[in-house]
Amino acid sequence: MFKEVLDYLDLKPGQIIVDATIGTGGHSEGILERILPGGRLIGIDRDQESLAFAKERLSRFGDAYEVVYGNFMYLDNILNDLGIKDIDGVLFDLGLSSFQLQDSNRGFSFLSEGPLDMRFDRNSFICAYDLVNNLHEEELSNLLWNFGQERWHSRIARTLVKERQIRPISTTSELVQIVLKAIPSRYRYQHWRIHPATRTFQALRIAVNRELEALETALEKAVKFLNKGSRICVISFHSLEDRIVKNSFRKFYSLGLIKIITPKPLRPTLSELEENPSSRSGKLRVAERI
Repeated sequence: MFKEVLDYLDLKPGQIIVDATIGTGGHSEGILERILPGGRLIGIDRDQESLAFAKERLSRFGDAYEVVYGNFMYLDNILNDLGIKDIDGVLFDLGLSSFQLQDSNRGFSFLSEGPLDMRFDRNSFICAYDLVNNLHEEELSNLLWNFGQERWHSRIARTLVKERQIRPISTTSELVQIVLKAIPSRYRYQHWRIHPATRTFQALRIAVNRELEALETALEKAVKFLNKGSRICVISFHSLEDRIVKNSFRKFYSLGLIKIITPKPLRPTLSELEENPSSRSGKLRVAERI
């Protein structure tokens, strides 16, 4: 939803905009083209490899942008360190980038062989391997349900614990096979709308990166920095994220901090879905500071 984001941010030359999930810099490139001359973009990400790519991509804009290695959960500290007291817009584009998914060494994808990692920030201490091989069965079951809404959470957790007693579960393909083994046989070979390991991988990724906790905290902080009339745009990719955004916006509205621009989330257009099928689950919500 590239065009929609740029339009709803209502960008103008001279503004200070935060891209809280800069990734490889796609949205930031479009933002910079609209806020120059005189504008400034702050791009934040936990993934140092993505940041390096974004920095190279945006190099033509000179000193009009700054990339920051960090967690948007600490948005207030990041902006304070840069001497920024208020901003004219902020974007959160949540979820994984194709850049991350396509790197099998990151362990995000169930479609390729790789280590059970799933860290956005490779300097983090906890990875998916640690959770899969060390949590108790009940903890695993709760994790799969709370963060993945996985129907077969109890069966998958039980099978994981049984299999790791034989040897540690260390690769994505091993995890996929265990998930398939745990699912009842009558469902195992049906035509799935999504891959049967999707929710397990989602749950582990969210837990490893503390994504939901970080999102709720970051939204609170972002709204406080917005100038009146400035907008916040959030693209989420699963119901847990979207629920946090929706409930946060409702709370800010009840406190008289924002007006909600999109009562219902915007979805990708048919033309975008044809060009980029991975955008199918995206939901864009927009609010304006008052």
